[in-house]
Amino acid sequence: MGSVGSTAYYDCAATTPVDDRVAAEVLRLMTADFGNAGSRTHEVGAAAQAAVTAARTEVARAVGARADEVVFTSGATEADNIAVLGLAAEGERTDRRHVVVTAIEHKAVLEPAQELARRGFDVTVVAPHPDGAVRADDLLDAVRPDTLLVSLMHANNETGVIQPVAEVAAGLAGHEAWLHVDAAQTFGKLDEQLCDRRIDLISVSGHKVFAPQGVGALIARRRGYARVPLQPLTYGGGQERGLRAGTVPMPLVAGLGLAVRFAREERALRVKECLRVRDEVLHGLAPLDPVVNGAASNVLPHVLNLSLPGIDGEAVMVAWRGLLAVSNGSACTSASYSPSHVLTAMGLTTDRIRGALRLSWSHTAPDVDWPEAVRRAQGLR
Repeated sequence: MGSVGSTAYYDCAATTPVDDRVAAEVLRLMTADFGNAGSRTHEVGAAAQAAVTAARTEVARAVGARADEVVFTSGATEADNIAVLGLAAEGERTDRRHVVVTAIEHKAVLEPAQELARRGFDVTVVAPHPDGAVRADDLLDAVRPDTLLVSLMHANNETGVIQPVAEVAAGLAGHEAWLHVDAAQTFGKLDEQLCDRRIDLISVSGHKVFAPQGVGALIARRRGYARVPLQPLTYGGGQERGLRAGTVPMPLVAGLGLAVRFAREERALRVKECLRVRDEVLHGLAPLDPVVNGAASNVLPHVLNLSLPGIDGEAVMVAWRGLLAVSNGSACTSASYSPSHVLTAMGLTTDRIRGALRLSWSHTAPDVDWPEAVRRAQGLR
């Protein structure tokens, strides 16, 4: 894992390669034990249901949740939409029509929030500081008596900067607002910080933790005996406690569960290796005088956002083709070629934003010919 042909893959914040062990199990379940988990009248369906149950338990275990609090989805984007839009009816019923989000959220949160605004909700958007982190006090100061939802990502997908989830959760003690954390970049990596039961909703993405694309989860914790009052976005079948209609993709779900287990068992070794690679990246690109965007501390060990003075980021990515695969922001919006809303919200200059690159790797990252990468980039100045 870690390279495609001769190209070193350093875009793991967009998607990780599937763990070979996970891929083998998913293929086996697709071709040999391929039952529908909803078919309970025969042993093939029962085996499929057992595989889904085991995966649900594994995902829940990672953050100290109950298995029946895990709803499988197609990924974090769907989970985000259910978390945000699924509370709309509750907000209308209780006349709590205020939502707080941050300016650096993934578009999978910002656009559903914009949809709520179109429906008459009041949406407060909290800006980050120049280091890429939102301050807990700024966010909590925006909370009102009629606040329905607070949504805060655990770590930013472009800068890797970790956000003050624990402080926000503590600050919401005694308030009825639901707290949603988009953990697409941190689930399977910083799980201990997600164990706080004041965090009501957690979005999970399989393809950021070496599971297949197309599977994820929404963890919706109970408050006492009461479930989060979510309404489904799709109907027909009643699967996943009525919140996500459609046949559960059992092989993908099982693959997610297995990937989560490996992430838990191998976490310390993975972090150590990612930190080693981080040092190599910074050392290798040092001749280009890179400027790091975002906090140098309190950042994910495998994500680095930087700008190369005097060099356009798009041009660098083209120059590095066949050598090094990187990005300049979220893969979900990169096709638009619009300036990063995250770096813009941080108040960075236009030139710095234009020159930004995101390098993100894994514990399986291949070696890179950094002198060659530097030579190609210097040729653009």
